[in-house]
Amino acid sequence: MQGPRSAILLLLMSISYCCRAQDNPDRATAITNFPSRFFSRMEHKIAGMDDQLTRQSKKYLEHMRKRERRMYEKLCKKDSVAAKALFAGSIDQYDVLSRKLVSDTGGRSLHISGEYQAYADSLQGMLKFLKNNSAAGSLKQLQILEAKMQDADQIKEFVRQRKQQISQYVQQHSNLSGLLGKDYQGMNQDVYYYSQQVRQYKEMLNDPDKLTKQALALLNKLPSFQTFMKQNSQLAGLFNLPGNYSNPASLAGLQTRDQIAGLIQQQVSAAGAGGLASIQSNIQSAQSQLSTYKDKLTKLGGGSSDVDVPDFQPNHQKTKTFWKRLEYGTNFQTTRNNYYFPTVSDFGLSAGYKLSDRSIVGLGASYKLGWGNGIQHIAFSSQGVGLRSYVEIKLKGSLSATGGFEYNYNKPFAAYQQLHQWDDWKKSGLIGISKAISMKSRVFKKTKVQLLWDFLSYQQVPRTQAVVFRLAYVL
Repeated sequence: MQGPRSAILLLLMSISYCCRAQDNPDRATAITNFPSRFFSRMEHKIAGMDDQLTRQSKKYLEHMRKRERRMYEKLCKKDSVAAKALFAGSIDQYDVLSRKLVSDTGGRSLHISGEYQAYADSLQGMLKFLKNNSAAGSLKQLQILEAKMQDADQIKEFVRQRKQQISQYVQQHSNLSGLLGKDYQGMNQDVYYYSQQVRQYKEMLNDPDKLTKQALALLNKLPSFQTFMKQNSQLAGLFNLPGNYSNPASLAGLQTRDQIAGLIQQQVSAAGAGGLASIQSNIQSAQSQLSTYKDKLTKLGGGSSDVDVPDFQPNHQKTKTFWKRLEYGTNFQTTRNNYYFPTVSDFGLSAGYKLSDRSIVGLGASYKLGWGNGIQHIAFSSQGVGLRSYVEIKLKGSLSATGGFEYNYNKPFAAYQQLHQWDDWKKSGLIGISKAISMKSRVFKKTKVQLLWDFLSYQQVPRTQAVVFRLAYVL
């Protein structure tokens, strides 16, 4: 921990020095001590995103090229002329886009396309402003990533056009829907999932870590940095802001707030006594309609400009990385030999992998802690261990169907070597239901109760507990 703390302290001291030296005309001298470790960390993060985006895009392009190739070969058997007209040059275009993506170094001038990303713009401005050797490498890597983002947008647009062209052909030739239908539906899903992946990378780029936020916050205190951003940011280039736009003289001729309020008052007066109420009613109606549209957009994938409406039920887990699809949990159950005191408590840990938004499979392990024989004879002991597998499928609302297979060692043990006696391990087959409970506590917010039936318990000698009740928590 000493290394990161030193880097953060050095960064804050460096920028603080910049703030004290803001009146120094030699800006390069004022920022010479900006730590190179900060830029190295930033460059590593951006390079990782670049590598992931490139690999995913190449895989996607190859997949789409194979789909079109299969459709071309199928259509050739029915109508070779139509096949050549529909797929002429498009299959090779996937290879062209792939080569462009790999070789793009971000040398060309980039312009804002699609959704404006404020943090990426600020980050690029910060790196240009600092202008030292360490910042140059990070800036170059950022420009390459932004170029790859635009290449990804071009890939999406090309495939959307291809999807539309093939869709029109299928609609005009309904007898071919069975021939091309499977690959065409697969193309629709690929387009949607790739769009979601690109959007996730953009969100990652637009999500600064704590250290970068602090750097930008302190740099924003420099008047020279503020002036630099006004003249060199992507937003400034988009609106072509004049250098003296903050000067009151540059506002001459523009309507003031009082003038706009006067115009509104004239319109209200012209509408009569009920004019104001009518306008307020219309505004409320428009706001309500706008909120409805925003909710629909959010359900379709967010408020970005590149929302692709799916014509199927999407699996939102498919575009996530392996680690983000994992769900960790713990559960607890007790068994007892009298009414007052539990004999054994079973503590379990699990790791599940989300196959879809509604299903999850996982593995786990448990430890059985013995408490003794009564309130007067409390004694802690190791009463067994267990190995678990499970599957859970959402049914409706907070209810889920769950099941699993387990091996349990139900004997007291004092050494690990005792667990090697596999004949002493007992099988359990569990099926049942699980219900999520809404808790106000932040710690136990994702609480579940599980009622399970062990249908293999009747084969055990001695017979084990047939009905199992567990209390589970999702971490």
